[in-house]
Amino acid sequence: MSDAPQHHRSFLPHSQRATILGEIHARPFRPVEGSRAFLLYAFEVLAGEAARSDRAALDDLCRAQGQPGPREDARHHLIPFAGGTLRWERHAEFTTYTWDGALADPTRPFEAVLGTPPFGEGFQQPGPLVVAVRLDIVIDPGPSRSRLLSGFEPASLCVSDVEDGRGTLATDFRQDGDGRTRVLLIDNGLTPAEAGGLAQRALEIELYRTWAMLGLPTAQSAAPTVTRIEGELASLAAAIRESSGLAANRNLLDDLTSLTADLEACAAQTAYRFGASGAYHQIVVDRLTSLVEHAANGYSGWAEFLGRRLEPAMRTVTAVADRQANLSRKLARAAQLLRTRVDIELEQQSQELLNSMNSNARAQLAMQETVEGLSVAAVSYYVVGLLGYVFKASKEAHVVNVDPAILSGVSVPLVVLVAFFVGRRIRLTHRRRGGHHP
Repeated sequence: MSDAPQHHRSFLPHSQRATILGEIHARPFRPVEGSRAFLLYAFEVLAGEAARSDRAALDDLCRAQGQPGPREDARHHLIPFAGGTLRWERHAEFTTYTWDGALADPTRPFEAVLGTPPFGEGFQQPGPLVVAVRLDIVIDPGPSRSRLLSGFEPASLCVSDVEDGRGTLATDFRQDGDGRTRVLLIDNGLTPAEAGGLAQRALEIELYRTWAMLGLPTAQSAAPTVTRIEGELASLAAAIRESSGLAANRNLLDDLTSLTADLEACAAQTAYRFGASGAYHQIVVDRLTSLVEHAANGYSGWAEFLGRRLEPAMRTVTAVADRQANLSRKLARAAQLLRTRVDIELEQQSQELLNSMNSNARAQLAMQETVEGLSVAAVSYYVVGLLGYVFKASKEAHVVNVDPAILSGVSVPLVVLVAFFVGRRIRLTHRRRGGHHP
């Protein structure tokens, strides 16, 4: 029994086993103590050359700090940097760099902690910047809390109490002079684990909120195309009801096929962005739920504020995606209707052609039978004529004493019957050889 737990070591593991087991631990909360500043930057980095350049730049940055670079298959990496910690993470379509370090003056949040660019002059931007966040954690200053909130825009300031009041999160979701969204976490008795978890969730809310919103411009740019296709489909549907004739229906089918191609091209261009926006939005909802926040007196809560701003944008994205899906189904039904109509008309034309061919065949058969009847008469005439010469010769040779004319007349019915049956047998033989039956 003692050897039983070791048996699995001899099993051949799945090639992705280590990856999927390690993914659950890929982004753990890091305990945070005291006043601290976080800087998060997210750059669009798609697969291919951009991803390789990003990895090479990270390797150079690590070597400059005397630290090893990430493994080839790593999706996150942590190194000491500039008196704090720098964390690199690779996501599906972007890369994040997050630096955190102690605040120089715990009573003055959002003061400069690093120069510009954020990680030194040697930092190479891996792609277009999409998200920039500054989150500062300060110990509750008591009565001077209002001074900390005075730097935010009052019209959009959101303040939420979390962890049963042991922490307060505040932000106005606006960019400051450095182009970063400011988030303030006031620590009023949080444990290091709670402070680290809240900081990470707050950063992720802003990160994924911004990426989710990328679907809105895509939806707005696709909406006119979808509207145009809807209008043209309505016109085609009216034309389909009134159309008749194979040529007209074929022209409508060509127009419908062209319209379907336009829709498929539009859907292909937007499918990834719409799907990604939906996934990012769900992450934001999950993070907001996990905050278990309560709006501070006189302020909007995070979920309430984002619900008023983010939800309409996501509904727009969903609406355009739904319109595309509905249009695709309608176009498919209209195309099926037209194809059925064209097939029926083609069958009717084929039936008419077959009927015409049958009529021609019957006429040809009647003519053939007439010709065959005349052929029997002609053959009989010539055979009787030949027999007349035979009868005359026989008379002259005294072989027979009967008048040749009488013999010729008597032979006519017999010759006609023989010619008829011989001709019929020849026709039957040809029909059997040609695969026909009498």
